[in-house]
Amino acid sequence: MSELNRRWRVAAMPSERLETSHFELETSDLPEVPDGQVKCRVLWISIDAAQRAWFQGATYRAAIQIGDTMPAFCIGQVVQSRCDDFAAGDIVTGHLGWQDYSVVDPHDLQRLVPAAPLSNYLSVLGITGLTAYFGLLEVGEAKAGETVVVSGAAGATGSLVGQIAKKQGCRVVGICGSPEKQKWLTSELGFDAAVNYRDDAFRQQLKEACPDGIDVFFDNVGGAALDNALSIMAHRGRVVCCGVVSQYDTSTPVRGARGVPGLLIVKSVTMRGFLYTDYSERWDEALQVIQGWLQDGSLKVAEDVLEGLEKAPEGLIGVLNGSNVGKRMIHVADPA
Repeated sequence: MSELNRRWRVAAMPSERLETSHFELETSDLPEVPDGQVKCRVLWISIDAAQRAWFQGATYRAAIQIGDTMPAFCIGQVVQSRCDDFAAGDIVTGHLGWQDYSVVDPHDLQRLVPAAPLSNYLSVLGITGLTAYFGLLEVGEAKAGETVVVSGAAGATGSLVGQIAKKQGCRVVGICGSPEKQKWLTSELGFDAAVNYRDDAFRQQLKEACPDGIDVFFDNVGGAALDNALSIMAHRGRVVCCGVVSQYDTSTPVRGARGVPGLLIVKSVTMRGFLYTDYSERWDEALQVIQGWLQDGSLKVAEDVLEGLEKAPEGLIGVLNGSNVGKRMIHVADPA
């Protein structure tokens, strides 16, 4: 085990676009382990667009401050334990941050007994898969024959939402940011159509792809994507608010969607936000279903892996710019 710990700390607060200069890689001695605590080696780091939103203020977690180790959900391995709950060698998940080693309270960890590649527990068998599953099926109530549109469709959550919607018998339209992603969504993941929000004819193309209107709009982006989708919602359509990535990478986010609540009233549309933790008592149920889909090959896993802790800042900036396909993560180390 190395005698040193590298960690990415927040060096400055972004005023507009996030840049690598807002982070500083610091090397220090390994942290001591107080009584009752656990030291973990970080193996995999989840990269999520919402990490940029944590700079803007407190949300479901405290706001980031200068000097903080950049927070992130991770997979780790216990290397030293001074509590009865975990032993050296245990594989765990928790908020370990952008660093090689982290000392944490055992109550903040969950033991993982992997039956699939570890990376899957940050994507399809982790928060991403649970978010897609409950957001589409419980919040969106997607049904066979309906039209489901998902923004950020080539990203971590969106790529799973579209596939699950197809399994429900829905017509699925993805919104993405390049012709390459459009082709990938339709040819590889089986979407019925995909439209490019950067295209000048985006609004018209979205309308043509949804001739009967949108029954479920699963929104990861907000902004123009949400504005345009609201205008073509079907009667009693449902808008699932999962993320607002178009508004994260700025200190001056724009106002919300235009025409609300008028557009909602005219077509009896519902609009609801959620967190995957709203369904914590049903996680096991969902994961069993998802594991079944993986085993029968009907659900494809898309993971965008960068190698090395040093890649974390550029990894997050890339997600904000839409450079990833599927779930982005950083591979830091292998289990001992």
